[in-house]
Amino acid sequence: MKKEIIIAGFGGQGVLSMGKILAYAGLLEGKEVSWMPSYGPEQRGGTANVTVILSDERISSPVLNQYDIAIILNQPSMDKFEDKIKPGGILIYDGYGIHTLTDRTDITIYRVDAMDTATEMKNEKAFNMLILGGLLQVQPMVHIENVLLGLKKSLPERHHHLLPMNEAAIHKGMEIIQQV
Repeated sequence: MKKEIIIAGFGGQGVLSMGKILAYAGLLEGKEVSWMPSYGPEQRGGTANVTVILSDERISSPVLNQYDIAIILNQPSMDKFEDKIKPGGILIYDGYGIHTLTDRTDITIYRVDAMDTATEMKNEKAFNMLILGGLLQVQPMVHIENVLLGLKKSLPERHHHLLPMNEAAIHKGMEIIQQV
């Protein structure tokens, strides 16, 4: 198994955290892992993306030109990465941030209304965990238990009281993802 993933959106949406949690979960399962973040000088509001590779075999390079899975959370990222999804790949997007969806027919497209759901939950910070849950529903590449351990490892201890809310958001994301 080898999954090459790009997660892209605005700074502050939890893009890098989502990638880090996936990477931690992969490490806990003994997988080969690459986590390569990229963001502009402004972490909040500027564009950010992270490339994550999870593999059962050695990873030759963390630099990718095409992806098996693209999680796209804003229109600039859609414009930049939609043509870099491999034929047969997966595109997951949040309906709130995308105004013009790709017209590709050679990929499977999923929508997660994470921003709307996070607002309904009265917790906008759960946005990225809703997206992550959607990803894990359609591509269970790591076990939820390890995702939760990765989340615990990536959160400062003073925020560990938020773990149950984040777990609930992951499970909710698994429920709300829909194929387009």
